[in-house]
Amino acid sequence: MPLFSLRRDGLTSPAWLVLALLAAAGAGWLGRRAWRRRRLARLFARPLPAFARDILARRAPLLARLPAELKPRLEGHVQCFLAEKTFVGCGGLVVDDEMRLTIAAHASLLVLHRDPPVWRSFSTVLVYPESFVAPEVEYDGPVEIHRRHVRAGESWPRGPVVLSWADVLEGAADPGDGYNVVLHEFAHKLDEEYAEQPDKPLLDPAGRARWLRVLSREFERFRRRLEEGQEDFIDEYAALSPAEFFAILTELFFERGAELRRRLPELYEQLAAFYRLDPASWETFPSGKPRSASAVRCTETLPTPANWPHRCRRRE
Repeated sequence: MPLFSLRRDGLTSPAWLVLALLAAAGAGWLGRRAWRRRRLARLFARPLPAFARDILARRAPLLARLPAELKPRLEGHVQCFLAEKTFVGCGGLVVDDEMRLTIAAHASLLVLHRDPPVWRSFSTVLVYPESFVAPEVEYDGPVEIHRRHVRAGESWPRGPVVLSWADVLEGAADPGDGYNVVLHEFAHKLDEEYAEQPDKPLLDPAGRARWLRVLSREFERFRRRLEEGQEDFIDEYAALSPAEFFAILTELFFERGAELRRRLPELYEQLAAFYRLDPASWETFPSGKPRSASAVRCTETLPTPANWPHRCRRRE
């Protein structure tokens, strides 16, 4: 007899049982979702303890620029990040509170004006003590080429974020040099979140059209400047793909916002609309010497045409 066969008195017993189980499962899922939202709301309202603030004052001087009204939101996002994400030490590293807080706080800068939950596409942050070596396979026609590249960080599609703690510290220590591997890798994750939640866009349709128009144009202009041998304050690694262009612009936006606004005002305006922040107006530190990151910072997908390539920053 078919499972959902009908009688005069309704569904057969097996059908009722299945429906009851489905209803229970649905109710359980909705209940867990509601419980998670309530839990995150409580965490978001909770300030960081004094020892955590002391760690961030030492390890994350960029955060000292934040306007006072944004600091509670940052602390709330840090609380939620620490509660939801698992940190795993690699290469013999033992992850401690200082590492967790430093990484969580820089990642949380990118989502200050979003409400939790965020960062849905991953659950784990892998942390190496130093820049790490990753294998990579390239193809030249039928020839398979195996290489090993040194990386400071990478973001896996629907997988973990991988970071070198030494590079995290180096990038965080100078909040004016435009290099911050945590901002870079979590910009890729935010890009992934955007692509996977078309029903919850970070920009409205008109804003998205402007975003694509301005970033596409400025990316091509940037590549032309490099081809012509011109000096540029944007790291040349950004020329590898629009995804890397966005991630490196994110570093500049938060660390050298005033300079980015002065040099490339339309780009700055688009990033300010995307992040709903204006770091150029915050108290600034003297800009450090622009540096090219010495290791790989890998990529995923912002709102860009599907055929735009993705690459990784390398140190041979």
